[in-house]
Amino acid sequence: MKLYTRTGDKGTTGLYGADRVSKAHPRVEAYGTVDELNSVVGLARAHNARSHQPDSGLDADLEYLQNALFDLGADLATRQDSPYAKNLSRMDAQDVAFVEAMIDRYQEAAPPFTGFVHPGGTPTAAALHVARTVARRAEREVIRLAQEEEISEHVQVYLNRVSDLLFVMARAANQAAGISEQAWTVKKRR
Repeated sequence: MKLYTRTGDKGTTGLYGADRVSKAHPRVEAYGTVDELNSVVGLARAHNARSHQPDSGLDADLEYLQNALFDLGADLATRQDSPYAKNLSRMDAQDVAFVEAMIDRYQEAAPPFTGFVHPGGTPTAAALHVARTVARRAEREVIRLAQEEEISEHVQVYLNRVSDLLFVMARAANQAAGISEQAWTVKKRR
């Protein structure tokens, strides 16, 4: 089987369910940004695996997140009224609650939150901060899509929680490595 199909050469792509839309359609922008997020999470996993002391718990949680992001992408790629919707698992309140429990667990391993911190630290933490910003953009794309088409009510909430999770994971990774965070100091540049 060839990787290229030529079906998208005129600027369209197929949603799950055979509908064809522009590659610039808000739905494609939303699930494409989730795909980008998944790739950055993979980058964080790669940095973690190559660190001086890889964190197997973090890796397992990030692997879980990558699988969930594939489910989320499929959710976004499938219109609510599609006959193919029965073939996937839409995001739901249980998914949101699971991420909230992960946030609580990582928050215990992170330093107390006292305000904005500079993104960075270890390569793993820095990649998690990049992932956090991509999650926020994915959330904005989902909100834009929801203004035009019906989507699962839990998708935007899930992405909101995922960005919080990635933030606290980055803080916990730096804490575990003994890296102090640099706090934002208002008007320090002057």
